[in-house]
Amino acid sequence: MPSKCINHGRVAFCFTLASSLWLAGNLHASYIFQDIVNPGDTTFNQELGINNVGAVSGYFGSGQMGHPNQGYTVAPPGYSTFTSENFPGSVQTQVVGIDNSGDTVGFWSNTNTGTDANFGFTDVGGTFTSVNDPSTPAGGLPVNQLLGINDNGVAAGFYVDGSGNPQGYLYHIATQTFTPLTVSGANDSTATGIDNSGVISGFYNNGTSDVAFIDNAGAFSFFQAFGDSTQFFGINNTGYAVGTYQDGSGQFHGVLYNIATQSFQSIDDPLAAAGAGNGATLNGINNQDQLVGFYANADGNTIGLLATSIPEPATVEFVGLALLVTAFGRKLKLL
Repeated sequence: MPSKCINHGRVAFCFTLASSLWLAGNLHASYIFQDIVNPGDTTFNQELGINNVGAVSGYFGSGQMGHPNQGYTVAPPGYSTFTSENFPGSVQTQVVGIDNSGDTVGFWSNTNTGTDANFGFTDVGGTFTSVNDPSTPAGGLPVNQLLGINDNGVAAGFYVDGSGNPQGYLYHIATQTFTPLTVSGANDSTATGIDNSGVISGFYNNGTSDVAFIDNAGAFSFFQAFGDSTQFFGINNTGYAVGTYQDGSGQFHGVLYNIATQSFQSIDDPLAAAGAGNGATLNGINNQDQLVGFYANADGNTIGLLATSIPEPATVEFVGLALLVTAFGRKLKLL
C-alpha cells in the first residue's frame, strides 16, 4: 500500500492511500510508539505479550552463540524496571505470553550454540513447569514452544514433527493435557494465541507463503493481508488479531486485523529504518488496543516497541480512494 511520511519535530505524520472498504473497518488510524529496551542488551529486544494492565513479556539477546535469550517482564508506569524471568537452570528463555493474572508461557533451552532445542514452559504464580507435547518425535532436535495464554488456563503453541513441520496444539495447564490443532489440507500449523472464548490465532504454510488463520470452534478463516504472506501472532478479547505480513520486496510490516469486519491495517514503527527488512512485527495485543512487538532500526538493532492507540473521533469514509492521516508520537529522553 503506497504511503508517504513527513517528519516534523517530535511527530511523524504518515499518509496512506486506502480504499473506502478498508477504512470502513473501524480500525485505529493513530498510535503513539514507545521503545522498550532492556539495558542488559540494547541491541536486541523483542516484546511479545501484553495484558490488560499493560504488563509486557519479552526477552533480550539474539540467541546466537554467546548472545543468549534472557527473559523478562516489564510494567508501567515508565517501562523502565525489568524483572528477570528465566526457566530454572536454563541457558536461554523467551517469555512470550502473559495473562491478566501475570502468569506467563514461553520456551527455554539448556544450550546456546545458535541451534538449540526448545522446551515449552508455564510460570503460574512463580511455579515453573516444563511443557512438551508427547507427540514430539524422539531423537533429533526437539522443539516445543508456548506462544499465548488466556485467562482460563489454556495456552497455545506447537511442536516440530519428524518431517520438520510445526504442529499446533492447545495446552490445558490445570490438567497438563494437550489438544492437537489440525488445519484441513495443510501439512503444518502453528497456534500462537487464544482468547477467553477459545478463538485461536495462528498460521500455516501453503508451500509458497504463510497464511494466517482464525479458528472459531473448528471453523477456520484464512487471510493474507494485502495479498502477501501473513502470520497472526496474538489475539485479544475484543475481536482483534495482530501479526506481520511480508510484501513483494521482502519487507516485513506489522498488521492489525478486525475479525468482525475482516479489515486489515498496516502498521510500521516510525523509527524503523527504510530497507532494514522489518518495519514492525506485532506480537501481542490487549483489550485496551495496546500493541507490542519489535522493529529494526538504522543501526541494525532489533528494538522492542509498545504502541498505544489514539481514539479517533469518527470513522472516515469516502467514495473510491480515501486519504488516511496517521500521527505517530514518541517519548524522547531529554539530555
